[in-house]
Amino acid sequence: MGLRTVLLFAAFLVLTGCTTMVPRERLPYPLTDDSFGDPVKVVTIPLPVIATSPNEGAILGGLTAFLLHNTRDEVNTLIAPQVNYNQNFGTTFSLYGAFFPLPERNWEFNLSKSTNVNEDYEVRLRDKTFLSLNGKPLETNAFLYYFTDGSSRFYGFESGSLQQDETNYANREYGITMGVGYDLTDHLQLVLGERFRKVDIRPGAVSKVPYIRDRFTTAEVPGINGFTAHAQKIALIYNTLDDRTMPTGGLYARASIEGSAELLGSDAGYRHYEVELKGYFPLDTARYITVVRIAYNQTLGSEVPFLERSILGGETTLRGYGRNRFVDSSYLLCNLEERIRLFRWSVFDVNTDWEVAPFLDLGAVMDSLDRAEAKSFEFNPGIGFRAVVRPNIVGRVDIGFGNEGPAVFVGLGYPF
Repeated sequence: MGLRTVLLFAAFLVLTGCTTMVPRERLPYPLTDDSFGDPVKVVTIPLPVIATSPNEGAILGGLTAFLLHNTRDEVNTLIAPQVNYNQNFGTTFSLYGAFFPLPERNWEFNLSKSTNVNEDYEVRLRDKTFLSLNGKPLETNAFLYYFTDGSSRFYGFESGSLQQDETNYANREYGITMGVGYDLTDHLQLVLGERFRKVDIRPGAVSKVPYIRDRFTTAEVPGINGFTAHAQKIALIYNTLDDRTMPTGGLYARASIEGSAELLGSDAGYRHYEVELKGYFPLDTARYITVVRIAYNQTLGSEVPFLERSILGGETTLRGYGRNRFVDSSYLLCNLEERIRLFRWSVFDVNTDWEVAPFLDLGAVMDSLDRAEAKSFEFNPGIGFRAVVRPNIVGRVDIGFGNEGPAVFVGLGYPF
């Protein structure tokens, strides 16, 4: 996949998309609000879905994206019904929606159900208009979810876990994550968070891979029979980014401590420590943006459930491996990505930036940082392709190369 694929994809949009003007009365709230005119410009773009990843395997299908524009000709609403087929999950029907009514407020939902095992129901909300303290607005973030992922994998702990020890399971989870942020200064924010997570482990959808309980025991892998986590977090965030969703310049730093206590309902007591630093460095009026991320995560405690430990692998960490490939008590991660705008093209009155993004991912899990060894680190080169509709929408394809073969991830939003 390369520039030729991107051009073919762009040509497909031109040949199949369309723009219509729809009376606003036919698009009731929350599809539209007072920021929309009458009639409403709606751009309809059908897209093929062709993806593969180490955990899920090949996915084929299609979606139709409906982009609703406000009076400033910005995409304030995205609705995308989708139908996919996968040999493990059967046919999957899903509906995704993203809403950006105000710069200080956005929310999204995803509803998905497969004919075999998989399901996903979730809502995310960010709002900086609802609460205030001492005259300052509080930033509220909430994530409510219920899902079953029948593609999940576990290979054992430590960086040396072997591919031949691969197991499959389905983690059925429900929970809520909430956070409230208070701006100490223009660039420094204090965040208090609450997280509840209930996990049930059951047989997965990939029959050719052994079930996790057939290879590992509860003594070897805490949480293998399911677990409950209830944790509280405090974090400091330093942020000079020029945009929350699509930054082109600035720094972002976060340090957090999270505690899980049996007294408050968790199955085990443990603590998470996390530090993350991201930098965005533009050149040539942001046609080239060098993005660097360094992150360290440590989990301390006894009998920590395996899904509550420090984990690498997947579309936002090590893109040459499937999700949750490496698990241990700590990880160190470095991502380097060069986002290059190839061209800017208006497709059906939608201004789109087409980007290519070569990247390098470097990371390892370990018991603790002082026990890190050079041979433990995974080096994943790769390349990404992005279609960016400012100020809110990013579609991406990332192809990473690890020691166990390539991995392809398709999704929305930048990986970091």
